[in-house]
Amino acid sequence: MSQAPTPSTHALPSYLNADQLGPWGNYLKQVDRVTPYLGHLSRWVETLKRPKRILIVDVPIHLDDGTVAHFEGYRVQHNTSRGPGKGGVRFHQDVTLSEVMALSAWMSIKNAAVNVPYGGAKGGVRVDPKKLSLGELERVTRRYTSEIGIIIGPNKDIPAPDVNTNEQTMAWMMDTYSMNEGATATGVVTGKPVILGGSLGRRDATGRGVFTIGVEAAQRIGMEVRGARIAVQGFGNVGGIAARLFAEAGARIVAVQDHGGTICREAGLDVPALLEHVRLTGSVAGFAGADKMADDAFWSVSCDILIPAALESQITAANAGRITARMVIEGANGPTTPEADDILHERNVLVLPDVIANAGGVTVSYFEWVQDFSSFFWSEDDINARLVRIMKEAFAAVWQVAEENKVSLRTATFIVACKRILQARELRGLYP
Repeated sequence: MSQAPTPSTHALPSYLNADQLGPWGNYLKQVDRVTPYLGHLSRWVETLKRPKRILIVDVPIHLDDGTVAHFEGYRVQHNTSRGPGKGGVRFHQDVTLSEVMALSAWMSIKNAAVNVPYGGAKGGVRVDPKKLSLGELERVTRRYTSEIGIIIGPNKDIPAPDVNTNEQTMAWMMDTYSMNEGATATGVVTGKPVILGGSLGRRDATGRGVFTIGVEAAQRIGMEVRGARIAVQGFGNVGGIAARLFAEAGARIVAVQDHGGTICREAGLDVPALLEHVRLTGSVAGFAGADKMADDAFWSVSCDILIPAALESQITAANAGRITARMVIEGANGPTTPEADDILHERNVLVLPDVIANAGGVTVSYFEWVQDFSSFFWSEDDINARLVRIMKEAFAAVWQVAEENKVSLRTATFIVACKRILQARELRGLYP
């Protein structure tokens, strides 16, 4: 009798070998942990371990010097049982298929956790955008959009900004798709400029969600936000906005790290001044109102709340034991490895997982999509109020499941989300 494959190997697509699991392997471990809590729905669990559709495309463009360059692009649709695929597009030199697969799966979980009617998808191009001119970046964006145009659409799969992409990127994507379709299709992407059908409040939405979930959790564990000492990794639209909102609530931002370096100030950084410095220079490095510190020392900085808001796999078994915070709020996608998760749990550090903590962005993307379909737009106050209500309700449901099952908030979020996804799969059945 042959030996049964391990869960991770069983779910390993033929186009990846065991040494290439990467972030996808972390996601598979998370699914394995939640499976015992799924009851009769566990018979469908393989649905969660296999992306529905993967598209790998060549992205050739003319560079400014007249030569032709080729970049590799991806669009992965993990699951569409609950609605169209939804997830960002990132431009980064280290983008891999494993990463995009994992990010698409986490989008499935995130969308189900906050109960917006989307499945999960993600895209990326392996390119260093800092080495391209604005014209070259536009050509990469338009060619990539044309290549994945066969699987995206307002009712199929709706991209959004992610790492190194922004409102302008989405405007180019929307225009390219619309030109190919022969009609303006504002709903094909979210995170667009407001003048092109974007939503008020979208730019701050992910950071606002991080802040909202952090405040909700702090109340439940008896932590005062006013006076709390906070360390933030990543200072863009997520980390920077979350830092601003926490500072406005009376917290002290004592350390910040980004791609340019790490700075600290025990009395608290001037967040508005730091945001302006980053806008002008592109990094926190060289900020006059702070002291410089070694990058690795960031993980040992004395703080009450740590917000990793950069890239995945930043908190690992190598540094998790040095973290002093009582609470970790995951602003980035997948910033904590499963091994680090266990270490933090053993040390009674409350981890607010990405799949609920950073869901503010996709929630307001949902609002934008709805507004585009109706051509009726809400005020920013309405947007923020709806966002806070949905985030609070979602977190309350996750907290209740965590207490009932005596599991971590990550496992509880996966329980809530996976049940919703698999219930939809079961009810829809298999066709043909």
